Amino acid sequence: MPREVKLGNRWVGDGHPTYIVAEIGINHNGDIEIAKAMIDAAVHAGVDAVKFQKRTPEICTPPEQQKQMRETPWGYITYLEYRYKVEFGLEEYREIDRYCKEKGIPWFASVWDEPSVDFMEQFETPAYKIPSAALTDHNLLRYVRRTGRPIILSTGMSTMDQIRRAVDVLGTENLILTHCTSTYPCEPEELNLRMIQTLRNEFPEVPIGYSGHEVGLVTSVVAVALGACLVERHLTLDRAMWGSDQAASVEPGGFERLVKYIRVTEVALGDGIKRVYESEKPSLRKLRRVNDE
Repeated sequence: MPREVKLGNRWVGDGHPTYIVAEIGINHNGDIEIAKAMIDAAVHAGVDAVKFQKRTPEICTPPEQQKQMRETPWGYITYLEYRYKVEFGLEEYREIDRYCKEKGIPWFASVWDEPSVDFMEQFETPAYKIPSAALTDHNLLRYVRRTGRPIILSTGMSTMDQIRRAVDVLGTENLILTHCTSTYPCEPEELNLRMIQTLRNEFPEVPIGYSGHEVGLVTSVVAVALGACLVERHLTLDRAMWGSDQAASVEPGGFERLVKYIRVTEVALGDGIKRVYESEKPSLRKLRRVNDE
């Protein structure tokens, strides 16, 4: 069985170009104009899709955290109030849907709870992302699976046994797993990129991607060389902006370079078959003194 999944009109998996996702998430800070500027930056960089996050705050915010106070751009408010400030509703997502179609870029979202899945169904996005935090929420996994849409499951904060159980719940059809370490930002020694090959070996029918939260670009490109068929990085307009994910995000110029580096790496990897290239033959004739043919 081929290790590939179709997202919209694109195949993702072995033998196909890396599917590059710009994760906008909540870096828009609840501002639709910032979100649109981020979509513009993603389109300019040449990514394959942009991604948002959809939550129902009163479900996803633990009860003991809901009334905790914190400083925000909207003043000193409860954590639950903050979650609502950065959460887009129907009007904003209709505008995102319209704007992405105008710009010709697919979009989808991480869904954190069942009402968010119901909300997102009206937009017919090419996939659903299930965040690492929800990997052990088997009821949510089953709920998302019933939509029939492809699923991308992140594996941060999880043991191998937890990942296996999640895959048992979801099945391997129309599933992409992304290796991930859920630290923002993540230090290089905890990226553990060899896990990409571990997941490829463990789930031979499932395309394996990489969701990175590190500072810099090199390690995300290395992930492609190690077999990641999908790369997701957070996008920001400015890493100094307010917000918990900004420091682990990539600014627009960096995203342009990331896409370029990944595309160069794909070409450079080749097919592993040794050959003498035409471009080598002048050097061969000039430099080789003994020919064994």
